[in-house]
Amino acid sequence: MAIRISSDLKNRRKKRQHDGKVNTSDEMINLNEEALWEKNPMEALRYEKVESRKKLNWWARFSLSLIIVTTFLFLVWLLFYAELPQESRDLINIMVGAYVAVLAKATDYWFKDKDDPEHKEGEAISNGKHASETE
Repeated sequence: MAIRISSDLKNRRKKRQHDGKVNTSDEMINLNEEALWEKNPMEALRYEKVESRKKLNWWARFSLSLIIVTTFLFLVWLLFYAELPQESRDLINIMVGAYVAVLAKATDYWFKDKDDPEHKEGEAISNGKHASETE
């Protein structure tokens, strides 16, 4: 059973987007970024560079994690479903055992709390912005 949103509600939301008020989180972020560009363009530029680097790092880590998972699944498939000589089977078994540790590290990265240097850098910029506003 799907939830239906009336077209009237959709129209009201569209009208609210351009009413000059902050109604959504996206509008709030855009407003804060515009204010930072007006007050301190160098700080805004540094913030923008940090954010773009964060996105690139996220995509790199995501693609590496996909490669790790795909390799692990391929090794498991080789071990259980492919016809291999006994010598190769031993090697594949050793590689699967080694990849369990690699897979555990990748899982830890995505699901454990950590002190991310990029997060700290973003906080430092944010704190620097607040510190300059109070001066």
